Amino acid sequence: MYVYCLFCLTQRCRVIAQLMEIRGAYRAFSPRIIRKQRKQGENIQKQFDLLPGYVFVYSEERITDYREFFGMDGVIRRVGRTETGYELAGPDYDFAMKLLERDGVVGGMKACRLGDEVTLEDPLFSGCEGKVAAIDYRKERAKVAFVFDNTKREIWVSLDGVKHLSAPEGELV
Repeated sequence: MYVYCLFCLTQRCRVIAQLMEIRGAYRAFSPRIIRKQRKQGENIQKQFDLLPGYVFVYSEERITDYREFFGMDGVIRRVGRTETGYELAGPDYDFAMKLLERDGVVGGMKACRLGDEVTLEDPLFSGCEGKVAAIDYRKERAKVAFVFDNTKREIWVSLDGVKHLSAPEGELV
């Protein structure tokens, strides 16, 4: 599977993804995240853009004619390097494939607390240096810092719970 990513005008992402599928892409989407938002004292789930402005394009064949990217209103640039034909590689590719497994929608995640450190049990951000930067227990969400497109990013993800582990005997936390 070949994976490409386009940086687009945020308000055009869904239309661009649909056009890419019409033009023959196996799958295209702008990833979304289901996040809890506090409204009138209750946490409700809403969908937000995971990476505003990014459209992931999956193809079973290598794309060599990039004119199909630029014939669309709202496409700003291709993500990646010219040497690799703008195909995603390394941690960006792994991240994109994990998004494809979820059909572009990231739901609630489980977290694990060991002493002062909190980690996500979900492997989505593991390959892109994902770390929990903060937790908002009242709103049941965690701020995750990760790297995509060689840029450090931070997003809030919904938590399905935090499991507490105690340190093994004799080990300091």
